[in-house]
Amino acid sequence: MKSAVVGCLALAAGVAGAQGVPIRIGEINSYSAIPQFTQPYRQGWQLAVDEVNAAGGLLGRKVEVIARDDAGKPEEALRHAVELTAKEKVDVLAGGFLSNVGLALVDHAAKNKRLFVASEPLTDAIVWDKGNRYTFRLRPSTYMQAAMLVEEAAKLPARRWATIAPNYEYGQSAVASFKELLKAKRPDVEFVGEQWPANGKIEAGTTLTAIMNTRPDAIFNVTFAADLAKLVREGNQRGVFPKVPVVSMLSGEPEYLEVLKDETPKNWIVTGYPWDQIDTPAHASFAAGYYKKFNENPKVGSVVGYATMQAIFAAIRKAGSTDNEKLVAAMRGLKFPTPFGPAEFRAIDQQSTMGAYVGKLDVRGGKGTMVQWRYADGKDYLPGDAYVKARRPAEAMK
Repeated sequence: MKSAVVGCLALAAGVAGAQGVPIRIGEINSYSAIPQFTQPYRQGWQLAVDEVNAAGGLLGRKVEVIARDDAGKPEEALRHAVELTAKEKVDVLAGGFLSNVGLALVDHAAKNKRLFVASEPLTDAIVWDKGNRYTFRLRPSTYMQAAMLVEEAAKLPARRWATIAPNYEYGQSAVASFKELLKAKRPDVEFVGEQWPANGKIEAGTTLTAIMNTRPDAIFNVTFAADLAKLVREGNQRGVFPKVPVVSMLSGEPEYLEVLKDETPKNWIVTGYPWDQIDTPAHASFAAGYYKKFNENPKVGSVVGYATMQAIFAAIRKAGSTDNEKLVAAMRGLKFPTPFGPAEFRAIDQQSTMGAYVGKLDVRGGKGTMVQWRYADGKDYLPGDAYVKARRPAEAMK
């Protein structure tokens, strides 16, 4: 009898101890390299964690995020991934901004069989060519955003297209998808010129001279951050914009419009986030909570950080556990909430159906904004199963 009592007390102590151990999420991102995106991103996931902990946590445990800065370097991201899993014993890895960094973490996930939720990296390779059982991606990919933009680009009378994109995985992936999808809709178009500036080091004058020498009817742009600002300023001064129509990925995001201000080029067709014009209940609740906590309005990074944690929380609830394999199983086909509305991870390629907003740029009150926008639900811009099976490794489908 005494031994039974002792056993029960030991079991109770063990349960209490487990309940006292927080669920740990290891978060790796380019905090010092891309602060205009990653600072709002950090605040987004902080809001989500605060909300879930205020509601009692998950599985009776608090949630803790251990963040690391990869400085935009794949080798730093890998070092942190090893340290977070081996030393900090995190239950889930998440994050990534640059596509080359994201792919390094994808490789780590495959080799170590550890769940990785890729928040921001957009290259298609993450879920297709380099996809694996342990990697899930949140944001709409380069293929998805290219498909959204092609819908509008195909309506332009333009036949001769030129492209400007950073010369690394994200830019290459975006251009490849745009070319493939536009030619499928408009067999008459031709691509007459392309420029590949090093990311963060664009020589805008040289780039635009080379592009305009090809006499394009329209331009597809994939530059972002400081490169985008330099390109816009140079194009405005030369009278290239808005004379030549531009279709541009990400350029409607507040992170970049706040920098462009009244230099924002009018009528560019873009993907972005018109945060001040969205009146859905899910977004209104998120935006109000975000402003209350940080005294500023949300950006795309804020949404991505918040939605990343919402997805992980939903997986833990569904699995009823933090066991790695149970979480991976729970993530396939997982439905979860985002400020943009419900989304899910497709089982076939583990890509989220979270969408983006598509519209045109304009200037209102001396500030850049999106007009004539619509929400493009991600599920409507993903390819069919046959396309995925042709690109995704067979072992990743198991």
